[in-house]
Amino acid sequence: MHNFSDSCQRNQQPILEQLKPWLQQSVEVLEIGSGSGQHALHFSRALATINWQCTDRAMWLAALQANIQEAALDNVRPAIELDVDGVWPQRQFDMIYTANSLHIMGWDSVQALFNNLAEHLHTSGYFCCYGPFKYNGEFTSPSNANFENWLKDRDPQSGVRDFEALQALAEQQQLNLVTDIPMPANNQLLIWQKT
Repeated sequence: MHNFSDSCQRNQQPILEQLKPWLQQSVEVLEIGSGSGQHALHFSRALATINWQCTDRAMWLAALQANIQEAALDNVRPAIELDVDGVWPQRQFDMIYTANSLHIMGWDSVQALFNNLAEHLHTSGYFCCYGPFKYNGEFTSPSNANFENWLKDRDPQSGVRDFEALQALAEQQQLNLVTDIPMPANNQLLIWQKT
């Protein structure tokens, strides 16, 4: 597998177990920043009823598409380019999913992502976001604080995002928080629904 991720391997089953009730209500799923496609392939093997659209920025597409072709699943579509700052598919989905992406992007890109959610979700559709977050400016663990330092050394625009700031962006898009689920390794699964 190209661009294999150990963390994806560890977290894919815990995420699937928590996300399954919402995936079972969805048919068309868009993933932002699919990376290796490990989540897409794991979730799609478990649930034949979903159609999963993998995406990534142009530079990562070839490796992602190679993994999708190798898996040969009927319910995973060929990967397409998506850049939150401007390149989006011209259609709507029942769910938009992203994992471990908001802390990699600059804040402008996080805002661009949220600004596109309402347009690309069907009414009652879900936005599901997995990763580490801060609450009231506080990290949920010392390891997340260390992770933030590592991120900022790499790119000063990146960083663990404040839940309250994300919630404000969600409300601007008429997205209601459905649940905030604590996950292993000091991560959370946030699920919003378009009203």
